[in-house]
Amino acid sequence: MVPPGKKPAGEASNSNKKCKRYFNEHWKEEFTWLDFDYERKLMFCLECRQALVRNKHGKAENAFTIGTDNFQRHALLRHVTSGAHRQALAVNRVQPTFEGQAERGGAYPGLATTPTSGGLKVEVDPAKVAVLTTVYCMAKEDMPDDRCSALLELQRFNLCQALLGMEHGDYYSPKRVRDMQVAMASVLHTEACQRLKASPYVGLVLDETRDWPESHSLALFATSVSPCDGQPATTFLGSVELQEGEVTAGQLLDILQAFGVAAPKLAWFSSSLPSDRLGSVGLQLRAACPLLTELHCLPARPDPEPPAYLDEYESVLDALFRLHGGPSSHMVPELRAALDLAAIDLAGSRSVPWASLLPVVEAVAEAWPCLVPTLEASSPASPTARALALALRQFTFVAFTHLLLDTLPFMQKLALVLQPEEPDLALLQPLVMAAAASFQTQQRSSLGGTRLKGFLQELASSGPDLGSGHCTYRGVELVGYSEAAVQGLERLRGSFLESMRRGLQDSYPGSSLDAVAAFAAIFDPRRYPQAPEDLAMHGEGALRVLLHTFAPAVVRQRALSDFALFKRLVCSLRRLGPRALCAKLVCAHSELQELFPDFAALAALALVLPVGAGLLDKVGRSRELRWWGQGGAGEGRGDPAVKIAVDGPPLHEFDFALAVEFLESGWGEGLLGSQLM
Repeated sequence: MVPPGKKPAGEASNSNKKCKRYFNEHWKEEFTWLDFDYERKLMFCLECRQALVRNKHGKAENAFTIGTDNFQRHALLRHVTSGAHRQALAVNRVQPTFEGQAERGGAYPGLATTPTSGGLKVEVDPAKVAVLTTVYCMAKEDMPDDRCSALLELQRFNLCQALLGMEHGDYYSPKRVRDMQVAMASVLHTEACQRLKASPYVGLVLDETRDWPESHSLALFATSVSPCDGQPATTFLGSVELQEGEVTAGQLLDILQAFGVAAPKLAWFSSSLPSDRLGSVGLQLRAACPLLTELHCLPARPDPEPPAYLDEYESVLDALFRLHGGPSSHMVPELRAALDLAAIDLAGSRSVPWASLLPVVEAVAEAWPCLVPTLEASSPASPTARALALALRQFTFVAFTHLLLDTLPFMQKLALVLQPEEPDLALLQPLVMAAAASFQTQQRSSLGGTRLKGFLQELASSGPDLGSGHCTYRGVELVGYSEAAVQGLERLRGSFLESMRRGLQDSYPGSSLDAVAAFAAIFDPRRYPQAPEDLAMHGEGALRVLLHTFAPAVVRQRALSDFALFKRLVCSLRRLGPRALCAKLVCAHSELQELFPDFAALAALALVLPVGAGLLDKVGRSRELRWWGQGGAGEGRGDPAVKIAVDGPPLHEFDFALAVEFLESGWGEGLLGSQLM
């Protein structure tokens, strides 16, 4: 028999939602204020409705007073921490006293309320919210903190009613922008803790800043999945300064513990640090986290032990693009187009990994015959142009450019596979294997890949004099061409290809690729065979890989016995993509989760895999903001501002009433920032 309210509630849910949701009777035990109307199929908050009656408001202030069919535990968690619910609690506790004050004219119209930590009702002036929204938008839009006064004055000039005639007070003075940022970041931190605690598993992502040799820091992110709706999320945890450039597993586990994440929940580890910098961190984490699997998919991860010439090559490209790629009279269209395609901002202070950007290298190779004469024409007036012209004529520079053209297309294909919001994980392992095989083949070949081989053969056919060190390529005379230079190129080619191959192995360990391929085989309905006889054998090996890799999370025999029924069910859901299927499995108290608990656990592990546009967007955003306004001062934006800019929701979804509470209850008591790492 269906429990009262469960099935009917789901039938009354919003038809526009991706899947039906049901009211769960167990929620009443967790949230004592929750009520459910079995006839109308709506959830209510008893506290908010009681406060609504006592205040005699003419309208409801939130969805839980008029009733909601948003049957998600996440909605309940957001409501219990919202300013409206806290206001209702305060109203219900101290209503008689304040009703008396209102009758004597002690209350002010148009003011909302929120409680302090002492349980007293405090008025939230709209002017305070107006100042906080200004500071919030400044952080979201990368605006300097010292612009706050000017923006507030502009709003008053435009007759912003909330700010007209306001008196800031100590809390809301533009001089307190940092404190307001900390208070708003604390709201986000509170929600992040709830989100990470609720997630069955999490992934940890480290992104290193390497712009300043004397300063190393790591930005930390966590991937999670909501058991309410099965949707994955990425959370910016903050940044830490590295002591002597090293990070320890203990540091990382302590940070996760501060967010309420226990070590056994950590399932994935990803980092932009090269393997030599990570050291034994992965091994130490695996000792404490039995589920941990490494997969390092962040862009611009350096290869282990790259050849020394790489730095020289990138310094030449950096000088070339800054001279001829910017908006000036010396601009070369091909270089400008490459910068736009690669989304490179030359005004920033971060170093650019020029040799890893295929559009950049292609533009240099295409424009090379006209670049050299252009630079030489500018040589009399520009020592930089003279030095660049000589550098571009070097045999080794041109040869290394062709070597890059043989290797970078494989890396670009990998990057493109990982960029979508829902990457096609089935393509990852074949692409990595193809790239590794190509690099190994190029190492064994006497002349390298197609592009380098064509370049060397063209030089050989032109009959150059190795003794003179001069030859012609595409109408331009090269210098430095000799027997020793050719031998040096062979050594450079071998060390570079070996570094690329080792980089692939470090970033995509074989066991991790097997697990990712197994997830695609089991949770992608589109890859299931049509014929029943083929379906019987489909995914057997993939399931055993996952049962071995994530053994602590599943019951092996139960999963094996459930697999045949699971596959038949998946075949009936062919219209679903992998993420949608996994989301259905992960949703708490869903029928699929109850039927297939082991596959629900594996689906949750797949959803917290640290890949996709959501993660890449937040990593890229944090990279910009941590070094915003560096200009040689060496002081980037603080974590609270970065937290708001990276994790802050749209303006209308942020709980400014709670931010007011955090700000005012923490003022003068040393509490501001205590909730942030």
